[in-house]
Amino acid sequence: MDKIVDNYLNGLKKAYYDQEGQEIWDDFENIKHGISKEDEEQLKLTFPQIPESLVQLLQFVDGTYWRAYQNEKIAFFFLGSDMQEYPYYLLDAKLMIENKNQAREYFAEFIDRKQDWVEVDKKITTDSKTISWIHFSDCMNNGGTSQLYIDFSPSPNGTVGQVVRYLHDPDEFLVIAESFDAYLKMLIDDEFQFIVDYMLE
Repeated sequence: MDKIVDNYLNGLKKAYYDQEGQEIWDDFENIKHGISKEDEEQLKLTFPQIPESLVQLLQFVDGTYWRAYQNEKIAFFFLGSDMQEYPYYLLDAKLMIENKNQAREYFAEFIDRKQDWVEVDKKITTDSKTISWIHFSDCMNNGGTSQLYIDFSPSPNGTVGQVVRYLHDPDEFLVIAESFDAYLKMLIDDEFQFIVDYMLE
């Protein structure tokens, strides 16, 4: 396991424990399982540039977004963003594959800059036909406010593999990290601010 992933998982567990969420974490860790070999192969075929660190997170748990494990459906806060104290779920591999064309279908007018009231980072392409994004995370209200993507089709100002945060109302597309590893490091450096005790009740 990559050091960044190991540090992330250990830090996340500690954050749950520190916020009196030990029982929640332990129950989660007892029932969850990682991605199947078949789904991992399909995911890598669908997204050949997928970061190894994301694959390793999925090997630890194949999604925390209303995901069934041992006949128990969980909605477990596993990720964050630049929005402090605002948790996100990790989508499972099947859902990532299913959503592979989501950004192009939903956001074309924004990406093509046809809606000038929507802020779109200059690091993001201006041609929606070229979009290649992995939708890997939804925010705590089932993605209604924010989603996270890995972008393999940036503008010349961006970086392949950068992490894009979409925010709804007001709509905004912002690059929050140059890579998935840098994104995990951001969450570690922010000391997992998205895990707060009142959300664990």
